[in-house]
Amino acid sequence: MEFTLLFAAAIGVGSGAIALRWEAARGNAADCAADLWDVLISGLVVGLFVGRLAAMVGAGINPLTSLGDILIIRGGVATGPATVAGLSTVAVLARGEIVAVADALAVAALATLGGWHLGCLARDACLGTPTDVPWAMAQAGSQVGRHPVELYAAALFLVAAPVLALYRKRHIATGVAASTALLIAAGGRLVTEPYRLSLSGGPVWWYGLGVVVALVGVVMASRRA
Repeated sequence: MEFTLLFAAAIGVGSGAIALRWEAARGNAADCAADLWDVLISGLVVGLFVGRLAAMVGAGINPLTSLGDILIIRGGVATGPATVAGLSTVAVLARGEIVAVADALAVAALATLGGWHLGCLARDACLGTPTDVPWAMAQAGSQVGRHPVELYAAALFLVAAPVLALYRKRHIATGVAASTALLIAAGGRLVTEPYRLSLSGGPVWWYGLGVVVALVGVVMASRRA
């Protein structure tokens, strides 16, 4: 048995923590009273737990009779339910400062997501569909080259995080940072989804919905400026 899912989560949490400390040192943290670390870690834990349960149920596994499978397997997390649960937790903990807290966590959230995808190295789950591109990677014992799709996503989010942090210094309108982070997260998953191995094509509609909601958020926030 391997705690590979926990290892991947730890890489994500570490990335988010680094982003929070870097932004705080640069004075980019939003003006809100909430403890950003508590909100971030709570959202991650709840989102990961709900997403893992949803993935187990979707695979026909009963969580009540397979408690160990929640953490001690190489299985994944259902991203849609995980995202909804995580964002809902953040909204509850932020209380009257939802937008300010969301803006403050935008960069850390992207860094955490990038770290989570980078955690595929701990789970041996980085590869997707077959390809002949020069940077293709193969599973141990296989000669078939595959897209390192999880590394694509990790690179996208880990690069986007500091770019968004620098962009925030321009004093953009309240709500734009959070909406932009959601746009990058949903859009990044949407464009990389075709390279993932999936019998059903993946939860593309979740990502499409996220892109639409994010775009609406950017427009509305910009108009209020």
